[in-house]
Amino acid sequence: MPAAFTAHPLMAESYSLAKANSARISDISFNLHDSGSQGPITLRHVQHVQPVQAKPRSFEIHDGTGATTHLKHLIAWAEAGHKGYDAIQLGAKKLPAKRPTQMTIGEIYAWINQTPNQPHAIGRYQFIPSTLQSLVIQAGISESHKFTTGVQDALADILLEDAGISSFMEGKISRHRFMTNLAKIWAGFPTATGRSHYHGYAGNRAVISWDRFDAIMKKIFPTKRG
Repeated sequence: MPAAFTAHPLMAESYSLAKANSARISDISFNLHDSGSQGPITLRHVQHVQPVQAKPRSFEIHDGTGATTHLKHLIAWAEAGHKGYDAIQLGAKKLPAKRPTQMTIGEIYAWINQTPNQPHAIGRYQFIPSTLQSLVIQAGISESHKFTTGVQDALADILLEDAGISSFMEGKISRHRFMTNLAKIWAGFPTATGRSHYHGYAGNRAVISWDRFDAIMKKIFPTKRG
């Protein structure tokens, strides 16, 4: 983890896949099962317009993996959809020739430069160009590095640190404060108002309610105060 971070949290996506998700999903529901200490959280999409042949996505907490991993799964659900690490913002009409995980950082920069006037949010955490460039510099990654799953997770860890995950885990900030900080980085998450911090900006909106967001965070971090 880099020793220094930006003074203000970096936004992972200003033109979010949340826009595309919310445009066709009118309801999102989670079923919390308390049969175990960390039972599954299952997400169900209810589509009312032009149903498609697709399996519902789900968010589940499994024993044996860490809370930060669960949180990153949740971020990916809100931002990237089923393509995960290979996701590209749906508004991008000119796609790269290769999947994101097969591209080098330099190739991603070249694609961005060669395709102006379209959104370029990329990867599991939907990094926009300015954020990606800043994170790559902070992480000390060269442009010859591939945009692998591991690289993407490492860059997301920097954003989580910007959001205050260390302070949260140490009990220095509350769960709700941490959630608000996350919402300032990832547009698919709501603030306490129920709206995205970037609501209406480039079509962004929250894809989950504050209460459901809070319920999932309680499940992921059961010992942390609200």
